[in-house]
Amino acid sequence: MNDELDTGVLPTFHDVEAAAVRIAGVARRTPLLADTPLDGLTGGRILIKLESLQRTGSFKIRGAYNRLVQLGAGERKAGVVAFSSGNHAQGVACAAAMLGMPAAIVMPADAPRAKLEGTRAFGAEIVSYDRERESRESIASELAAKRGATLVPAFDDPHVIAGQGTVGLELMQQAREFGVTPDQVLMPCSGGGLVSGSALAIRELSPATDVLCAEPAGFDDTRRSLEAGSRMTNAKGARTICDALMSPSPGVLTFALMRQFLAGGVSVTDAEVQVAMAWAFRHLKLVVEPGGSVALAALLAGHLPARDRTTVIVISGGNVDRETLDVALRQAGNH
Repeated sequence: MNDELDTGVLPTFHDVEAAAVRIAGVARRTPLLADTPLDGLTGGRILIKLESLQRTGSFKIRGAYNRLVQLGAGERKAGVVAFSSGNHAQGVACAAAMLGMPAAIVMPADAPRAKLEGTRAFGAEIVSYDRERESRESIASELAAKRGATLVPAFDDPHVIAGQGTVGLELMQQAREFGVTPDQVLMPCSGGGLVSGSALAIRELSPATDVLCAEPAGFDDTRRSLEAGSRMTNAKGARTICDALMSPSPGVLTFALMRQFLAGGVSVTDAEVQVAMAWAFRHLKLVVEPGGSVALAALLAGHLPARDRTTVIVISGGNVDRETLDVALRQAGNH
């Protein structure tokens, strides 16, 4: 895959700080939870960043608002187009509604009902497509060109990356309030907007802190890309219950950052994800979607050594259909 780019377009730590100012009062300062049963289970100190409690139910509003708020008057009038399985869709739809601009979102026909309904609730137009036979990128690009609208990528955009990076900035500030510096931070990854922007911020503030990504098995393109030194693609036909983490490969911009700042990655099975969803529900009283739980899943499954270390994990989203949560609770048994 072609990884050539102008490094001048990559966001900087200053861009993350500027994004934090722009989204203040829009995105919530979500809790960093401490003193949970995870400490006893792992033998370490575990802090949990709860982006599932963010506005729209995921971290995506951070990047979406940071991108949209910088559009000029003419661009706002023409509106925005995005493509997403659901969380970016809701983030863009919410930001557009707050800023008074039209939004059209290209979404797979099989997207979770909770995400479809959430996107519609913000007044966005939904354009459905078949993820097996149609290209969402092509549909969105053609629609944006036809309408003169601004295309808002889910991750491969410097303003979106900077906005998502405020998660890392924020959790480091909160960890400092606890009087600790994390040894390692683990967060979910698909195209890489969240982990690349956050790693940029975290490593600026604490160069010794390791930042790692968590992905579903079969969609561990970032882990494999980091090992190979170039962007890798997932096999066609791969399946996972983590609908939010099904990007076929890392982004060009995001991978350029991840190569600099990530220490590696881990992957988890769907069964391990279901255990994590059930564990969060029973022990933390939290509703977590499959993709949002992969970092927790990796920790519970022992894929990330945490004994005698301070670890931050990010729960990135909570937009899950009741049926999917019910299945996870049944499948996970007494976990």
